[in-house]
Formats: sequence, structure tokens, C-alpha cells
Amino acid sequence: MPGFWLRILITACGLLLAARLLEGLHFGGAASLLLAALALGVVNAIVRPLALLLTLPITILTLGLFLLVLNGAMLGLAALLVPGFVIDGFGTALLGAIIISLTGMVANWFIGPKGKVEIIVRRR
Repeated sequence: MPGFWLRILITACGLLLAARLLEGLHFGGAASLLLAALALGVVNAIVRPLALLLTLPITILTLGLFLLVLNGAMLGLAALLVPGFVIDGFGTALLGAIIISLTGMVANWFIGPKGKVEIIVRRR
């Protein structure tokens, strides 16, 4: 269970970074930021697999680039569910999804599959 909360915190950091870098992404406060991170996790766990399956032909046709659009749509859906989380347009949602994905990818390099921080020691 600590791994779940750690990943929610990482997503919240990605959302905060996206809000700092993009003018069209706004939060009402810390509570809406954490709720948005939780909502994004739930949307990505439940809605995204179904949307991915339904859009598989266009994803294959675009060689996977449509996944960026799908990630932006999932961020927009999370914004609709959380009061105080506002995204001004789809372009902002698309760029925000890219920033959040990159932040999560970098943070997950340091976290193992069990959600614990891993330290790699090189011994000779």
C-alpha cells in the first residue's frame, strides 16, 4: 500500500510541475492537486484500458502517436471529475500529459515494483 501512495505523490508532483510550466492548467489548492492525482490514477486504471482497446486501430495506424491524444483525454477527464482542477484547452491537456508522463518515468527509475525506493550499489 505505501507504493500506491508514493505513486500518487509522484503524479501530484508531475501535475504541479505541469501547472507551473503551462499557463492553462490551474489548481484550487493542495487538496484539489492531491485529489486530481488520485482521480488521474483511477481514470488511468479503469477508463484508459477500455479507451485503448477501442482506439487500437487508429493507434496502430498512427504508429502509437495517438496514445499522446489518449493521455491528454484522460487528463481532461480527470479535470472534469475534480472540482478546482481546470484545463483551458486540449493542447494544454496534451502538453500536461506529456510532462506528467515524463515526471513519472523519471521518478519510477528510482522506485521498484513494490513501491520502495531502490538504491543500486556498484561493487567491484
